[in-house]
Amino acid sequence: MTILANGREATASEPCTLEEFLVSQGLLPRSVVVEHNGEAVAPSEFGQRPLNPGDRLEIVRIVAGG
Repeated sequence: MTILANGREATASEPCTLEEFLVSQGLLPRSVVVEHNGEAVAPSEFGQRPLNPGDRLEIVRIVAGG
């Protein structure tokens, strides 16, 4: 299926959870903040949140500095 991730088309297996998609993109689920179809998603929900064709994701990596 095709979804939009940060404004770009991306392919995800079907069925697919948000967590599975993040891992397939090489992202650690605990190192990102995600908005799914305009709604912020808590990291504890990533494994239960299903993705559907045409969904929109905004993914921001958390960066720590000092």
